[in-house]
Order: sequence, then C-alpha cells, then structure tokens
Amino acid sequence: MQERGIAPPLTAGPHRQGARRLWLTVAVAATVVAADQATKWWAVHRLSTGSIHVAWKLDLVLGYNSGSSFSLAQGWGSALAVLAIVFVVVLLVSARRAQRALMSVAIGLIVGGALGNLVDRVARSHHSVVDFVALHFWPTFNVADSCIVVGGLLAGVALWRTPAVPAASPSEADAEADADAASPSEAEAEGEGR
Repeated sequence: MQERGIAPPLTAGPHRQGARRLWLTVAVAATVVAADQATKWWAVHRLSTGSIHVAWKLDLVLGYNSGSSFSLAQGWGSALAVLAIVFVVVLLVSARRAQRALMSVAIGLIVGGALGNLVDRVARSHHSVVDFVALHFWPTFNVADSCIVVGGLLAGVALWRTPAVPAASPSEADAEADADAASPSEAEAEGEGR
C-alpha cells in the first residue's frame, strides 16, 4: 500500500508571495516610467512652440525644474539624483515585505515617479526635470510627480487598512522558546522514524 504525504498548502508561502509583490511593484514602476517619459517627450516636442490651454486654470506649459518638488533645492540636481537612487533601493527592498497588493502598487507608483524624474536629471542635457502641467495655483508638475503623490496617498490608505499585529509579551515569547527547545527538531524526528 502506498503512503500519502501531506498535501502542500494552496496558498503561496511567504517567499513566493514576497516575490509576487516585488514583481507587481516593478511592473507598476515600469509602466509609470514609460508613461512619464512618453508624456515628457510629447511636452518637449509639442509645447516648445507654445502652451495649450485645456480648461479653467489648467494649462500645458513647458518648464524645467533643476530642484526638487515645488522647485525647492534649485541647483542640487546631483545630490537629488543620489538621494533618489537610495530612496528607490530602500523602497524596492521594502516591497518584498508588503502585506497587501495595494501597498505594492503604492510603492510601484512612488518608485516609478522617482525613476521617471531621475531619468531626466541623468539623461537630459540640462539635467533638469521636465514639468508641463500648470494649474496656476499649484507648482507646475508632471506624470511622475502625480504618481509619487498618488502612491503616497495609497500607501497611507494601505497602512491604515492593515491591522496591527500585537506584540507577544515577554512571558509568551519565553514560553514559545522553551517549547521549541523541549521538542525534537524535524531532522531528528525524521531520523528516528526510519
């Protein structure tokens, strides 16, 4: 008679789930960078001949920003580029530990926005970020900037919706450690069963 083993769980393990979250983050980031660079290419080629009035206070106006968001830190492009690289690496590492797909999407939006603006700082001859959406009551911005803001808001929602995991009290942690020490390891148990 053939023995049956224990069936593997139907849900993905933590390693596999972390890899899926990372791939989701990377896919969202790549989509953001592509959309951002495509719209900036269009803006540079179309808006260099003049602005476009869309509606009310919304205009498309070509501008260049050598600073950070809201035109702060003008002339600090190189330092901002290094800071963006560090920021992107930290976010990608944290993406593997995202507990919800919403957080993975949020991190992807932020990473994609940071990389979209980083491409401008590194690849454009003037080392400035292309901005073109002008609301006239807000600093001029681009798709990457919008994705960073939306990603930040989504991250806040994801964190708000994630239930807090209560920490184990010191006595519970000691009891678990004692139980683990008292029980034989899996390897020893397998060896005895043969």
